[in-house]
Amino acid sequence: MPTIITHPAIALGLFPWFREQIGRPGVLLVGAALTVAPDLDVAAFRFGIPYEHMFGHRGISHSLLAALITGGLAAAIAARVWRLHFGLLWVYFSVCMVSHGLLDMLTSGGLGIALFAPFSNERYFFEIRPIRVSSFGVTDFTNGRWTIVMASELQWIWLPALGLAVAGLTAGLIAARRRARTAPSRAE
Repeated sequence: MPTIITHPAIALGLFPWFREQIGRPGVLLVGAALTVAPDLDVAAFRFGIPYEHMFGHRGISHSLLAALITGGLAAAIAARVWRLHFGLLWVYFSVCMVSHGLLDMLTSGGLGIALFAPFSNERYFFEIRPIRVSSFGVTDFTNGRWTIVMASELQWIWLPALGLAVAGLTAGLIAARRRARTAPSRAE
């Protein structure tokens, strides 16, 4: 799995694409929280639930269904509280949450992701797995391995997320200029 500080890069990268319609700081914070939420399943270890179980680590909490349901619940609350477009919030929040499992599928370790749970507990990885897996705790940061993990995350997650954000900001600026050119003048 990528580190907990890297998963939110996806929420940051996607946010400019949604900023005009649902661009509140709170939306970004919820999106960032949803990118790390699937790893709350590590609590299963405390209850004796094994890693490979559907309710274990990288199980149902990393599934498409969990992302859609959780994204929908978060969107329903956010739409009501902030009076924003439910559908766009649902898309943004769901993509933020599903990104967690997809990034885990790109890592070099673990058992894979139960992407289609609860319908199947089969675990999946992508064919190409360039992201160095981090450990569950702080051991990567105490044994010096953190430089390898962070360099991998910078290359494969942070830089593409930055590119996505810049593209979104650029698209927003272009759209704003087009609207300004086509808007009727006040003199008319």
